[in-house]
Amino acid sequence: MKVFLLKVFCALLFSCHAFAQDASTEKAEAILRKAIEKLGGERYLQVKTIVSRGNFSIFRDGLPAAVQTFVDVIVFPDKERTDFKFGGQKIVQVNTGESGWIGDTLEEVIKDQSQEQINNFKRAVRTSIDNLLRGGWRVEGATLSYVGKREAGVGRRNDVVKLSYQDGFEVEFEFSADGLPAKTIYKGKNSEGEETKEEDRYAQFVEVQGILTPLVVDHFRNGMQATRINYVEVIYNKQIPESIFQKPANIKELKKDLKL
Repeated sequence: MKVFLLKVFCALLFSCHAFAQDASTEKAEAILRKAIEKLGGERYLQVKTIVSRGNFSIFRDGLPAAVQTFVDVIVFPDKERTDFKFGGQKIVQVNTGESGWIGDTLEEVIKDQSQEQINNFKRAVRTSIDNLLRGGWRVEGATLSYVGKREAGVGRRNDVVKLSYQDGFEVEFEFSADGLPAKTIYKGKNSEGEETKEEDRYAQFVEVQGILTPLVVDHFRNGMQATRINYVEVIYNKQIPESIFQKPANIKELKKDLKL
């Protein structure tokens, strides 16, 4: 009798746990649906490419220290090219899935990315709002769950959802009461190998081609601002030539302005 009751108890416990997991997932899915509708609904989901231009500011000790201009091209699901310009010099970073290259006109070098650099790009994809809302995480078999509500200022609370990947990586996303993305939070490592708390904050949403778009993305490390992306132009669904992702033959080619 004791064995029978124990089996019944375990079955009920497992059933309750599974029910709680299902409820958590459904709550999180509802938050994602609300965010998608807020950002533009089907227009948002139908975006295949993004071309953006703006300024990238680097902070030291919480204060702006340097500014670079950039042109960024994204082709979903896993292609990106970013051209940085500063002081007459140019750095280009390109990723296409499992590979990538970097060009630097100051160092006059064009080389393949290291595995660590490729892994950093993959992590950036995992922590992006687009990857969450467009469902890229499902391909990797990550688990979505609802964390709860979190204070977000006086009289404001954000809903928090979490993605848990099979390799142990986790990332939390906060959404405001009206459904807009507010923050992304995850763990990283600094140059000394120490664990850090990384946080992206989204601000200044404006409508671009029927899609609400954040024009400011601030990145914080351990509570102190590290960078700011300030977009001055965003274009959706522009035709992108495959050639821009190919490694140039020489530095002269690298120096040429990106033509789209």
